[in-house]
Amino acid sequence: MAACIVGWAHTPFGKLAGETVESLIVRVANEALADAAIAARDVDEIVLGHFNAGFSAQDFGASLVLQASPDLRFKRATRVENACATGSAAVHCGLKSIAANSARIVLVVGVEQMTMTSAADVGRNLLKASYVREEADIDGGFAGIFGKIAGLYFQRWGDQSDALAQIAAKNHKNGVGNPYAQIRKDIGYDFCRTESERNPRVAGPLKRTDCSPVSDGAAAVVLADLETALKLDKAIVFRAAEQVQDFLPMSRRDVLKFEGCGVAWRRALAHAGVGLKDLSFAEVHDCFTIAELIEYEAMGLVGEGQGARAIAEGTVAKGGALPINPSGGLKAKGHPIGATGVSMHALAAMQLAGTAGDMQVKDARLGGVFNMGGTAVANYVSILERLR
Repeated sequence: MAACIVGWAHTPFGKLAGETVESLIVRVANEALADAAIAARDVDEIVLGHFNAGFSAQDFGASLVLQASPDLRFKRATRVENACATGSAAVHCGLKSIAANSARIVLVVGVEQMTMTSAADVGRNLLKASYVREEADIDGGFAGIFGKIAGLYFQRWGDQSDALAQIAAKNHKNGVGNPYAQIRKDIGYDFCRTESERNPRVAGPLKRTDCSPVSDGAAAVVLADLETALKLDKAIVFRAAEQVQDFLPMSRRDVLKFEGCGVAWRRALAHAGVGLKDLSFAEVHDCFTIAELIEYEAMGLVGEGQGARAIAEGTVAKGGALPINPSGGLKAKGHPIGATGVSMHALAAMQLAGTAGDMQVKDARLGGVFNMGGTAVANYVSILERLR
């Protein structure tokens, strides 16, 4: 059974003083239901995406969504987690309930509060999404892991510092138009390319401008079956939704190929009956600029080792053949782990509904979402289209 996004909500991302995990959840849950014009009593199921891993003292969060309305009491509610792809895992769980005819309407919420945690603890928490037995001692936390990947990529394909700076600059420029973005400033290529006191080296060849920021935030979407969606004001249908899981240890695979990402894209495009050339835009997982670069290759936009071409030739610019991260991506928008995948789906829905404001891609008709957990371990691709 086809499912649609029929409503959405999104907080600003960043350091949200005075907010809690609970307040963020309640806010987006109520706003998304209002946006969909669906009453809380009509929700059949709730799915919460919340990575946590030590960011919050409240580790049992599924029922926090019920705080949004007494009419949510006694609804099925489940928390899901799949590292940095937690938000998309929540969305896909909702889709499965609708496909199984066990729900007509599913409320999906993604949330994280990270800025209350020290930098050292943030690093330790995120490393729990690595293969701890072999990778937990890599200097620099997850930045160190992707710094290692960047260094290996440079060894194999040459210095890509120009391309990484171009990706960072593109995403920051796009982020200016995103009212939810943590960083709404066009900082330019020269700043991103130059190592400086304000842009120090973080790990391997990666500088601060190559890394997504630590963030608080929440997003929510309301999913409905096709019959229900067609009675509502808007419906963004899933043409495809694919999940591919790869080996956790980097030692068991070529980490420069993001093979799970590639398989997920190929399956989703085949299921949707479309090609990359048919997409109007894509929101992809740029936790680090090197990740976006390799994703160009994994999704089939360019050949192996040629990721720099996509950015140098303007293919992925907002006005290019396939705009990548018109929202500014994780790099400018921020990356509150559990919220990220839900945010990507909400922003894609805005694009397809024509309500993305200054982020809007002209004549957006078909959108792709790629959300990744770990080093291309959990891979989720959605293909979305406006139905009404």
